[in-house]
Amino acid sequence: MLEHAKHKVTTDSNHKFNIAPNLLDRDFNADGPKQKWAGDISYVRTREGWLHLAVILDLHSRRVTG
Repeated sequence: MLEHAKHKVTTDSNHKFNIAPNLLDRDFNADGPKQKWAGDISYVRTREGWLHLAVILDLHSRRVTG
């Protein structure tokens, strides 16, 4: 039995726009600080509404830098 998705899909991967190159090529290790960064965004639901959370991670120290 299949369960339906509980969220609305908003990404359209079938497009004609340029796609950025994958510079890390899944190599998430860095020899020193400030060489490789990774980032992500998420949404946090609060009583007042939705908030956007953006995080930047230094892949050498594994610390959030922004």
